[in-house]
Amino acid sequence: MIPTAPSHEPIFNVPRPVLVVLAILVLIHVGRGLLPAEDDLWLVLAAAFIPGRYEAIGVELPGGAPALFTSPFTHMLLHGDWMHLALNSAWLLAFGGAIAERTGAVKFYAFFIVCGLAGAAAFYIANAGLMQPMIGASGAISGLMGAALRFLFPALDSGGFRRLREAPRSVRLMSLSEALTDRRILVTSAILVVINVLAIVGFGVAQNSAGIAWEAHLGGYLLGLFTYGLFDSVSADEDYPQPNVD
Repeated sequence: MIPTAPSHEPIFNVPRPVLVVLAILVLIHVGRGLLPAEDDLWLVLAAAFIPGRYEAIGVELPGGAPALFTSPFTHMLLHGDWMHLALNSAWLLAFGGAIAERTGAVKFYAFFIVCGLAGAAAFYIANAGLMQPMIGASGAISGLMGAALRFLFPALDSGGFRRLREAPRSVRLMSLSEALTDRRILVTSAILVVINVLAIVGFGVAQNSAGIAWEAHLGGYLLGLFTYGLFDSVSADEDYPQPNVD
């Protein structure tokens, strides 16, 4: 009898919706690199979310009047440089997979966009009239982080990261009231706030000069934390086999 080689699960098992988002972001950034500098600058300004665009002078900015409606969406597709894209891609891979498995593709895309819009709204509220452009998917990805916390800690309580990786739909989702009183989520949220505050005072002088939109981070995060229950597709009655835990 010829022994068969043991099967090994892939180290990375990324759901297709996450790969689609990642591919779109990378392809757009590659495409921008092929443009002349002036054309790339026009594209960035036309796609960027600019609070001052909603003032009287806004229609004179690149993108014109249509950008009033498109820029809250298109700003998520562009990134400042490869490092900015790499960081957002890493966080997308870290938090997006389990959410995509639980929601399915359509709800995943919708949730991602809604969190990005919340980030833009928070940036506008804090910076009404500001002419500085904001680009990047950080608000949307922060929303994925906020959402993931509502089933991350229940997973750690009953099987650990292995369960979250192998059977994310088997993990219980915290109710909103439970999430808002869970000490671990409160501590994580406080740490996130502190990190973003450090990006604008003292420690974060260099980062702030690069234009980190901390408002978008917090806006997306809070929207994700508060509303993920409306997107989650896992029924409390579902019975999924539990992975073996060593």
